Amino acid sequence: MSLPNCPQCQSEYTYEDGSLFICPECAHEWHAGEELVEEQQQIKDAHGVVLTDGDSVTVIKDLKIKGSSSVVKVGTKVKNIRLLADATDGHDIDCKIDGIGSIKLKSEFVKKA
Repeated sequence: MSLPNCPQCQSEYTYEDGSLFICPECAHEWHAGEELVEEQQQIKDAHGVVLTDGDSVTVIKDLKIKGSSSVVKVGTKVKNIRLLADATDGHDIDCKIDGIGSIKLKSEFVKKA
């Protein structure tokens, strides 16, 4: 039987302790059924890296702002993002960008910095 990789840091060195799986690298503990639920709720950047609240990201494409003549340029670094789990329109990142203000972004147009 193959043990699952850690859902938090993707380490392959997990071990089983009773009904828990434990990662020795990041000390994350989880139950077997939680892995699938956590995987579905994860928000990933354009390269498949899992994002978390407070991360910094870099915009990978010029983004026109709807209803404005402003543009978020490629390479713009955005600090301290907040993830939105219930994003129905695909805008799953809430953040503030200097010179623009509060804005929502799609995770497919950013990469983790």
